[in-house]
Amino acid sequence: RPDEYSILATMNLNGDYLSDAAAAIVGGLGMGPGANIGDTCAIFEATHGTAPKHAGLDRINPGSVILSGVMMLEYLGWQEAADLIKTGIGRAIANREVTYDLARLMEPPVKPPLKCSEFAEAIIKHFND
Repeated sequence: RPDEYSILATMNLNGDYLSDAAAAIVGGLGMGPGANIGDTCAIFEATHGTAPKHAGLDRINPGSVILSGVMMLEYLGWQEAADLIKTGIGRAIANREVTYDLARLMEPPVKPPLKCSEFAEAIIKHFND
């Protein structure tokens, strides 16, 4: 029931397991944002870590890092900016403008899937829809 929670507070290693499992429910690691929030500072990051073998190839889903940025904006109190990005992501996905990892989960599969940069452009295009 992931829709019942917006935040899970746990120790780091348990958080790794939980974030991977939760990401699988919402479309994969490419859509799972992450945050480490302490008493005096916070760090926001994609849950999946790095993928050096894909560097510079323009094909990996940027959703996780973009949604981590949304969490950062909300943490800073910049809700209007966060809402624009969430709207853009939601509408891009609803319009089937997605990267390979999401495209293959849709029925029928999206052909052709977008590149990383094209998905980012689609998100921006839908900010004010």
